Amino acid sequence: MARSGVQYEDVLGAIESLQARGEAPSVQKIREVLGTGSFTTISDHLREWRLRRESSREPPASQAMPEPVQRLAETLWHKAQEAAGEALAEYRERADRRVAEAQEAMQEAQRQVEDAEQREAALSAHVAGTEQRLEARSAALARVEAERDQWQERARQFEERLSRALQQLDKLQQESEQQAQAHQQALADRDAQHLARLNQEEQRHEAAEARLMTLLDEARQERVAAEKRYDAATQQLEKRQENLQRQLHETQAALGREEKQHRETQWARSRAEERIDTLRHEQSLLQARIEDQKRHIEEQAARLRTQDAELMRRTWQPVEEGVARRADEGRVGEGGETLKGAETAPSESVR
Repeated sequence: MARSGVQYEDVLGAIESLQARGEAPSVQKIREVLGTGSFTTISDHLREWRLRRESSREPPASQAMPEPVQRLAETLWHKAQEAAGEALAEYRERADRRVAEAQEAMQEAQRQVEDAEQREAALSAHVAGTEQRLEARSAALARVEAERDQWQERARQFEERLSRALQQLDKLQQESEQQAQAHQQALADRDAQHLARLNQEEQRHEAAEARLMTLLDEARQERVAAEKRYDAATQQLEKRQENLQRQLHETQAALGREEKQHRETQWARSRAEERIDTLRHEQSLLQARIEDQKRHIEEQAARLRTQDAELMRRTWQPVEEGVARRADEGRVGEGGETLKGAETAPSESVR
């Protein structure tokens, strides 16, 4: 774009140079001599030079042109000036229009650059948010694993309590057997106190049986409570797993849309897909661990049922054997039929 600092003296010097070379001064030639300046400024200075030249030049009376010729010359001169002004105005309009188009193109390019920067910033923020969500999900998986470890520890404690209960039951059974042996020896030593001691031993057996049944009920209740807690924990873990799966699908859909709109984020998208694959792997591991825990609890429940059956068998077997032995001893005692009848009644009550 030309500078507008050309002065009248500069234009005057260029005109003198052109006249010295025998060339008529014009806007284009003056600009070529100066090497700078706008057409409007040079045209204004050239017009001023012409006006000054006309005003300073007074032709002699003998050489003066006839008035009609002078008017015709002035008319032609004005028409030539108007034509030159119109051409110059048209050229100036085209130049201004090109400058305006160039400025609009530059502004449009600047807007596109700003839009691209804004999209890049939004995409960076979205990628950062995606990474934060993946980190939060990883922390959630860690918490789920910690809760699973807690439930495993509770199951281990439940097994220990069950083992202690079985030991206590064995101890009570041993005590019951010792008491039965003492009772049989007492029957052999003192037949007179047979009925009283028999009743006492039956009461003791009933008390032991009541204690055994109480412990058995407590063990069953504790097992049911543990199963309920495990079911609740399993449901909670499954819900969390569903939430993680849904969030995983949402993340995949968001990444798919971002892939269509922003090809330049291929690297960020590949990182997000790697994190998603890691999350899937951790989810599959969690599912496998849940299934292992389910099988473990089912095996515990089966062992508990087996232990309940064994406990019932051990509970009733000593009582029936003691009643049978007392019935046999009653047949060989003094006053056989009376003793037999006396022992039969307690046996029936025990049954």
